[in-house]
Amino acid sequence: MRAFIESCTSSIDSFRALQSVFTNDKKPGLFFPPCILLRLTFISIQVCVRELIACGQKWVLSGCAVIVRGQPRGGPPPERQINLSNIRAGALARRAVQGQPDTKDTPDEVNINPWLLIFQMHSEFCFQAQSKYTRYSYTFSIVYSGFSIIEHVRDGSMLRALLLPDYYLVTVMLSGIKCPTFKREADGSETPEPFAAEAKFFTESRLLQRDVQIILESCPNQVILGTILHPNGNITELLLKEGFARCVDWSMAVYTQGAEKLRAAERSAKERKVRIWKDYVAPTANLDQKDRQFVAKVMQVMNADAIVVKLNSGEYKTIHLSSIRPPRLEGENKDKDKRFRPLYDIPYMFEAREFLRKKLIGKKVNVTVDYIRAATSAMETGGIPAFPERTCATVTIGGINIAEALVSKGLATVIRYRQDDDQRSSHYDELLAAEARAIKNGKGLHSKKEVPIHRVADISGETQKAKQFLPFLQRAGRSEAVVEYVFSGSRLKLYMPKETCLITFLLAGIECPRGSRNMPGGMQVAEPYSEEATIFTKELVLQREVEVEVESMDKAGNFIGWLHIEGVNLSVALVDNALSKVHFTAERSSYYKTLLSAEETARQSKEKLWANYEEKPKEEVAQLTEEKERVAKYRAVYVTEITDGLHFYAQDVETGTKLESLMESMRGEIAAQPPVEGSFAPRRGDFCIAKFGDGEWYRARVEKVESPAKVHVFYIDYGNREILSSTRLAALPPAFSTRTLPPQATEYTFAFIQVPQDEDARTDAVDSMVRDIQNTQCLLNVEYSGAVCPHVTLQFTDSKDDVGLGLVKEGLVMVDVRKEKHLQKMVTEYLNGQESAKSARLNIWRYGDFRDDDADEFGYRR
Repeated sequence: MRAFIESCTSSIDSFRALQSVFTNDKKPGLFFPPCILLRLTFISIQVCVRELIACGQKWVLSGCAVIVRGQPRGGPPPERQINLSNIRAGALARRAVQGQPDTKDTPDEVNINPWLLIFQMHSEFCFQAQSKYTRYSYTFSIVYSGFSIIEHVRDGSMLRALLLPDYYLVTVMLSGIKCPTFKREADGSETPEPFAAEAKFFTESRLLQRDVQIILESCPNQVILGTILHPNGNITELLLKEGFARCVDWSMAVYTQGAEKLRAAERSAKERKVRIWKDYVAPTANLDQKDRQFVAKVMQVMNADAIVVKLNSGEYKTIHLSSIRPPRLEGENKDKDKRFRPLYDIPYMFEAREFLRKKLIGKKVNVTVDYIRAATSAMETGGIPAFPERTCATVTIGGINIAEALVSKGLATVIRYRQDDDQRSSHYDELLAAEARAIKNGKGLHSKKEVPIHRVADISGETQKAKQFLPFLQRAGRSEAVVEYVFSGSRLKLYMPKETCLITFLLAGIECPRGSRNMPGGMQVAEPYSEEATIFTKELVLQREVEVEVESMDKAGNFIGWLHIEGVNLSVALVDNALSKVHFTAERSSYYKTLLSAEETARQSKEKLWANYEEKPKEEVAQLTEEKERVAKYRAVYVTEITDGLHFYAQDVETGTKLESLMESMRGEIAAQPPVEGSFAPRRGDFCIAKFGDGEWYRARVEKVESPAKVHVFYIDYGNREILSSTRLAALPPAFSTRTLPPQATEYTFAFIQVPQDEDARTDAVDSMVRDIQNTQCLLNVEYSGAVCPHVTLQFTDSKDDVGLGLVKEGLVMVDVRKEKHLQKMVTEYLNGQESAKSARLNIWRYGDFRDDDADEFGYRR
């Protein structure tokens, strides 16, 4: 301490000499209090500072008082205030807060300008003011960049600094980070959070009473944010690297030294699990390295924040873009009667999806998994998870972060997290910056212009609309389209951009394996290789831009034609890969020879559909003919309903007892607990129970709802239809649902028969059938499949006479000539019956063979 006093005395003498210079310069009354001289000694004379630090000096309180600390042992060292004996010094002046007077130097008033001159003579400093600093004006980005002295450390990231050369005393919070703090209790005591004292000591030991460079960066809510640069480094980065602080998003945006450096420092501390991160577990800690980073091919874009990728292993995986939220519908859907379609009804959802589709579909991307978002718990949504487990990742292509590009165009927003939520994008700061640019430039969701409206008509299944649209598509030749969905290998949903409509499209010229589907008679089992065909079509055309040629449409309003992608005919590609066979309807097409060539190649490869194919030698032609003979497997059915188009519904006799038992039990339960009238709100496709005209309840399905008073229902066990009031409908009890017993009424139509278009002639045929077979038991055999239902032959149970052949012989219908070889015997028999009716001029043949002349005039066609 003696050496310390001698050094101070020497320094004071030096300043006294300077004082005499000013006195001789005729500036009377100039006196420097020992407090100022001692402070100047500590600041300007590096020898004294080094001696004090060596002795454990921490903080100069005034000219006659210091705080010293001991040696640190396992934590922050103890501290003690030392007052110098027999010395009393005045206090430095302080600028007051707004509305109060400044305090002055004591005990004597001093002219500050000479003091500044002396200070400048003993200290070098350099600063640049980018805008004029005003004591109470805080609207700045960077208002001050220069040297200062750290006067006090509140905690690791909160300090008080004396700005030079204006001597403003300000409290500064380090930008971009937050250290553990000291919580003030009700009794006035302070309780440190874990590692708060260590963080404070770390900052004090490096900055307190030191000359540093300070950058004031912002002042939100009267809190000054800044960065302090020490000659040995940036204290902000050091605190993060040593695990004394965590990054905070709200002040990271104003940090001027590079936010990525702070994230890297924090990441280093997390990896080493030091101090506040000692219990840290990374979001992807349970993933192998190959599952954290991988390259995959994008197969589908799901709305605007998720994609489906195909891994090198062939597995499909859904990836959600980290930390972004797709466009959302603000408020409720005003048009509740209209079916809500998020892709077209949510503003900017279509633009976002299209951006991702054009950028990614069919291309390889780099995926870096950031975190795994767990499925929403059952407690939050009443027992059903709102979302399954989601893999959230950063997806890049060509060095471009797709999420950042999406946000910068205003097509997505950035999710805000709790400060302790570490499940976020590894490029979260870039996302925030991109969003700020989008907001500033008024892009997309942040634009003040009217939102784009997409009026897209869905004519899938709308037969009347499809008929009106068909001639236009036929004349257009090849039309541009985008494949929106793949139902099966040969059935797709297309978006026509020029026509702004959605259509269902069937591939022409091929017979593709059918997948499993729910039919009136129960679940239809998938045919072999149907799944492979669907996957093949998805990988080739899903969400790609294609060209289509429409040739015709079926009865359900689905368009039939050819689809081309990059010069490849999809029908030919399916046949060439042994996933489809050529259909006889391709004979009329210009692609018929190409299809036959592809089928022959696939047949020779003996793969997939042709795996069991064996080419028969010529001498076995007779045996082949025998194998292709028609197979008759008649079964007993009960005909319940006949339609105006000569279709009929029938029940299998084998399951008749099950239906009777179910109906008896269901009616008993309804009688015990009658449904509340009007409580059921019917919707199209709903299964329900309906009260028929006989006063009994039957299982039914809602087909159309015109109004509460007009609800079209279909009785699923009998095949008849009726229009009822909703008061005669009720919910179907679960015990009697279609899972318990599938619908018993199956639709059929007659094989080898062509129904006359003339209404009177058709009515005669229907009346004849009603008289002969309705509500009677017959024998049924399926001859071949059709677009709507199976084509069958029907026999009377007792006489075994063919019902359809009887209609032909009576001249009520015409023969539909089939070309299949194994059916030629039946076709010949029907044609002979037709010739007999023509010779006798029965019914439709009463004017002779009308097909030879003006057939349309009479309502008939070949």
